[in-house]
Amino acid sequence: MIQTTSHQSPAALAPDVPYAPRGIHVPLITPFTADGEVAADALEALAHEVLDAGATGIVALGTTGEPAALDEAERDLVTDVCARVCRERGAALVVGAGASGTRAAEESLGRLERWPGARAALVTVPAFVRPSAAGVLAHFGRLARVSPVPLIVYHVPYRTGLPLDAALLREIGALPGVAGVKYAVGSLDGEAVALLGDLPDGFAVLAGDDAFLSPLLALGAAGGVLASAHVATARFAELAAAWRAGDADRARRLGHALARLSATLFAEPNPTVIKGVLYAQGRIPTPDVRLPLLPAAPESVEAALQELARLP
Repeated sequence: MIQTTSHQSPAALAPDVPYAPRGIHVPLITPFTADGEVAADALEALAHEVLDAGATGIVALGTTGEPAALDEAERDLVTDVCARVCRERGAALVVGAGASGTRAAEESLGRLERWPGARAALVTVPAFVRPSAAGVLAHFGRLARVSPVPLIVYHVPYRTGLPLDAALLREIGALPGVAGVKYAVGSLDGEAVALLGDLPDGFAVLAGDDAFLSPLLALGAAGGVLASAHVATARFAELAAAWRAGDADRARRLGHALARLSATLFAEPNPTVIKGVLYAQGRIPTPDVRLPLLPAAPESVEAALQELARLP
């Protein structure tokens, strides 16, 4: 079942206006054909569908898109498709880039000049290396100076092995060329409360853990980058709108329901369950993922479909 909604397409984004991350961004999966190729037509259709349903923008080559399992030509194909759709729709395109080493991250960001419509790069905190706080700040300072687009820092310590506190995130957020942070620490913690209580000017917090979108919006987050929004885009957009409008009762009720849905969609490694649901809905040609991921168990997909059907 493909969602339909009365949401209009996002307003066109003028390239000379500083990018301010807001609303729901969907980090698109990479669909595969039965013979293992990137299903570009299905990817393009998904991009249009989530924008039709109220997403502000899309993320190409986020973790959900399995970029580590794609070769360079495939990554370029995915970015080309997403860039074309965003250009046609006047939507925000964010592209996953970066690396654990600063020089390699500079090279990754430099390639974004091929897509002049990109509004920002999603760049992880250096993984595995575990630099000092000063090293992290210097890393992002260097990248912000050379990047052709603003940076959204992807703070996901359960993947990078490097937690950052609110004070350091505030210093990073004050750097020219840093537009925001995708905040995905696996919980609603005190550092999030401290950060949202004292944000640098022009620095946005985007929820990165789907189940914690609602409380982060309540605390002042600008939106979210949410894999779960593939399958309930309009409802996630509705949740963001409810918090902006101050309709706490509606936001709480919908937020709890979407958190339950997100829990089922992340019952197995992302994006396996999401791909299973999209395939069951007839929106992608296969539920396939690439090793080292394995397809989700049928019972996990069915649990997510049941939770989706129970949304208020």
